[in-house]
Amino acid sequence: MKNIENSRKNSFLKKIFIKLSRKLGFEIIDQNSFKIVTLDKKVNDQISTIGKNSINLPLGKIDITRPVKALDIIIRTCTSVNMLTQNKKRLFEKEKIEYTSRTIHSILNSVKNNSQLENIKINFKVIDHNSSKQNLEKINSIFKSFSINYDLINLDVSKFENEIENLNERGEKVSTNQMSNMANINKSLLEAKKSEDLIYFVEDDYLHQKHAISEMVFTYERLASQINKDLILCPTDYPYLYAKADITQNFLGHNYHWRKVNETLCTFLTSKNIIEKYWDQYISMCKKEHAPFEKPLHRIYEKELCISPIPSLAVHFTNVNSIFGLSPNVDWEKIWKENNQ
Repeated sequence: MKNIENSRKNSFLKKIFIKLSRKLGFEIIDQNSFKIVTLDKKVNDQISTIGKNSINLPLGKIDITRPVKALDIIIRTCTSVNMLTQNKKRLFEKEKIEYTSRTIHSILNSVKNNSQLENIKINFKVIDHNSSKQNLEKINSIFKSFSINYDLINLDVSKFENEIENLNERGEKVSTNQMSNMANINKSLLEAKKSEDLIYFVEDDYLHQKHAISEMVFTYERLASQINKDLILCPTDYPYLYAKADITQNFLGHNYHWRKVNETLCTFLTSKNIIEKYWDQYISMCKKEHAPFEKPLHRIYEKELCISPIPSLAVHFTNVNSIFGLSPNVDWEKIWKENNQ
């Protein structure tokens, strides 16, 4: 009888101790069972909370001072053009709609993969140029299969043509495909101005890991709270980043390591604040074809922090030999098969 009373007393004192520890901002870890007693979770469970805190062992907890309120995902599609600037075939040598449909499937699957994302207002927009009715119906069926609503915007290139210089920075005539690409970027930037908080600009040939969107949101909150300012996230670990030995900085994200980069392509996540702050630089990509095309972005990264993950959260499915394509140390075929329609 005495043992039972002592057990109850110990249990009561344990609960009081746990509550007191949590109020003081401490978490208790049982290093024998790898259990966080104060959270009643295992160390490898989801222990961070979007909008509240980011917990990483053994570094402890960071209170989120820059919570993500909303996320607009803007997908630029053009299934009628296989490759923008070259005639080489992509990995697996499929029609463009296959890459577009799997890209969209992977993003929707990534959003559905983490229940904490339900606390964030996520909006989807597809800005399409010249895709066939059949391909648009396939895109619609993917959204329908996930029970997710989206806005389809049919791009009218003629509204932007007069704003685009005919000759690029190299003195060459700008191609029709490039002009439509620049018009699509222009439209996506205009749509971003309507956003509430974060915007993820994504091209239609990037297949995402299941945890890609949640990793980006968690990491954005964590790092923006640490540095006390907005930033830019590129989800792709491009092979060209290894072509030269740049000095960089390392950051600890949610479950990934991230590094500072000075260059990206046109798939990236950032805030409405950043877009408005550097509006002239962003919109300049839509007025003149620079060399490289993304030069205005690179100039922004001289002033603002831009990071990319190691290994990659999204893989650019272009030609196997492209330095702007397949990320190293990632099972490309697995990601491809996971997003089959």
